[in-house]
Amino acid sequence: MPMTHRLPTDLLAQLLQRLFLSVLMLLAPVLAHAQLSEAQRDYVLGAGDVVRVSVYQNQDLTLETRITESGAISYPLLGQVRLGGLSVPQAEKLIADGLKNGNFVRQPQVSILVTQVRGNQASVLGMVNRPGRYPIEQTGMRLSELLATAGGIAQGGSDQVVLSGMRDSKPLRVVIDVPLLFAQSGGVNDPVIANGDTVYVERMPMVYIYGEVQRPGAMRLERDMTVLQGLASGGGLTQRGTEKGLRLHRRGADGKVQILQPGMNDPLQNGDVIYLRESLF
Repeated sequence: MPMTHRLPTDLLAQLLQRLFLSVLMLLAPVLAHAQLSEAQRDYVLGAGDVVRVSVYQNQDLTLETRITESGAISYPLLGQVRLGGLSVPQAEKLIADGLKNGNFVRQPQVSILVTQVRGNQASVLGMVNRPGRYPIEQTGMRLSELLATAGGIAQGGSDQVVLSGMRDSKPLRVVIDVPLLFAQSGGVNDPVIANGDTVYVERMPMVYIYGEVQRPGAMRLERDMTVLQGLASGGGLTQRGTEKGLRLHRRGADGKVQILQPGMNDPLQNGDVIYLRESLF
């Protein structure tokens, strides 16, 4: 009778595991490429972007090129094709229609991969963890998403940000309260970012208190903070302090410092300096 040789169970398991890992390593680039392409479907192409155009079963029509400042590329058989301002699916359809209508390819299957993003960008400046220019990788990108991409507001940053840019050829400048972005109706206050926008995060507003208080120094100006609340944040008056000796130093619009005698319920402003004098009696 012929003899049969059976591999030990543990050796067979090791061989199967190695085979699985080898196949996985071969498929990893393909899977990553497909996932990246899917993430870019809503991206709007712009000048400076580098794209790789390929047509199924037509290797000679594969092209990797940069979109010019005019928003066009030079494509084989079609010449100048304007892709700027189109989404990736729209650009694929435009090239496919050109190849089909010109009787170059009967049923063209065109795919476009954005290999370098340079066209649509927005800047994040000021008190964020990673300031810089960031690509707008999909249409409808919100302010909250752009701030998250920049690492969020840094310690010492204000909870109000300034968004500036252009809308319908008109300048845009709006101040947005970041906490309201996460309120129940936050989507209404979370604007869509457009190409060329700039988001600026200022330093947190501060007030300063010194004189006869328990904890003199700088403190964060909370929203709608009053003089009384400012004094409470400073630990209150010392035994020698007096409310009658309260003075408020505030810089006016003309740059000159005014010395005021405010009421306890008067609101504080960024940069205010509170001084408590010593009681004479």
